[in-house]
Amino acid sequence: MGLFKKKKKPKVCVIGLDGVPYSMIRDLAQKGIMPNVDKLIHSGHLHKMKASLPEISSVSWTNFMTGTNPGSHGIFGFTDLKENSYELRFPNFLDVKTETFWDRLGEQKKMSVVINQPSTYPARKINGILISGFVAIEMAKAVSPLALKDPLEKLGYQIDIDTFKAREDHEFLWKDLARTLEGRHKAFDSFWETDWDYFEIVITGTDRLQHFLWSAYEDENHKYHKNFLDYYRQLDTFIEKIVDAFATQTDGDDGLYLLSDHGFAEIKQEVYLNVWLEREGYLRFETSSPKDLTEISATSRAFTMDPNRIYLNLKDKYPKGSVDPSEKQDLKKELAEKLKSLEYSGQKVVRDVFDTVEIYSGPHVASGPDLIVLSEYGFDMKGSVKKKEIFGRSNLQGMHTWDDAFFWANSEKGEDLSISDLSGIIMENFS
Repeated sequence: MGLFKKKKKPKVCVIGLDGVPYSMIRDLAQKGIMPNVDKLIHSGHLHKMKASLPEISSVSWTNFMTGTNPGSHGIFGFTDLKENSYELRFPNFLDVKTETFWDRLGEQKKMSVVINQPSTYPARKINGILISGFVAIEMAKAVSPLALKDPLEKLGYQIDIDTFKAREDHEFLWKDLARTLEGRHKAFDSFWETDWDYFEIVITGTDRLQHFLWSAYEDENHKYHKNFLDYYRQLDTFIEKIVDAFATQTDGDDGLYLLSDHGFAEIKQEVYLNVWLEREGYLRFETSSPKDLTEISATSRAFTMDPNRIYLNLKDKYPKGSVDPSEKQDLKKELAEKLKSLEYSGQKVVRDVFDTVEIYSGPHVASGPDLIVLSEYGFDMKGSVKKKEIFGRSNLQGMHTWDDAFFWANSEKGEDLSISDLSGIIMENFS
């Protein structure tokens, strides 16, 4: 018998909480709503982290899984335009132009189990198991290997809540959140004992809850305040279950990480950037009530796509382009300066305007937007072409924020972290 205990192979476990802000998780931990997370915070390091630009899940999660930015991976939003066209298309996982870190792990013969990772639909083969998160339409295309489809359906696993129904019916929201979370528990139980090297599970009910009922978190007298806190108590129990299981396998928390893909805040007003562009004379349509961007006028100089992406109507890029490439820099500067002066009832609306050639890198920068408009908290940017006023409200209560995501590790991992930094941190465990 050898004198030395055989060293266990490195393992990594990632818990994703979609849209949970740094400020919220600290608050709920300190108040005893999430006591297990509180233990983690005191035993390790909770980092405040920047999300992607734009600060939406499709881009942020793709930044996470590739360790790159849209200029490299080619995903600029939930929607994009067909090449040399104003027609919308919906990018999916097959459009991601760089490999994920679990692809790199597969090249090292390491096995990954990835459950409910957003923006991985349709699921493609990896060395292990991949269950796509939203936006996923058919279960048959959301799982790899396909043999998992029937067992998952028998477990009652569902990819997401019914967001259309839950947005209008909050009693239904709680039931569907509970159903979805139970499915995550069952999936965890089913796949934890497989021989994996990397294990990830993402909860997206957090994002849904905060879009529809953010006020239930902030207002202690809200009808659903207790329901909101109870949901986070249930999440805390689930986190404890995963943390304990990981500690049993690894004798500690080396390789354990928690993160969110963006922060959240209350909506004061929605801001319809295409209306602002029209008012300022940069955008015109061929009809008074356009249905989409295909009805743009050839006199237009700029347009917006959801949520806060401004594109110049360039001659060499779009069929009705009017802007000469030599005018690009001056027009971007002009738009940025005007946007930064936008106010609502005396409040500053725009925090910053980013030129994408300065924040993106890679071969696909020119395919994306020219400017990203970052709002002040409370002003939710939108790209609708059907609105008639710059400011308005819908029944959404919460909005995404850029600089209030979180990342937990058992030790400090650096200052000024961005979500695209995390794949490098994860891969260090296997070097």
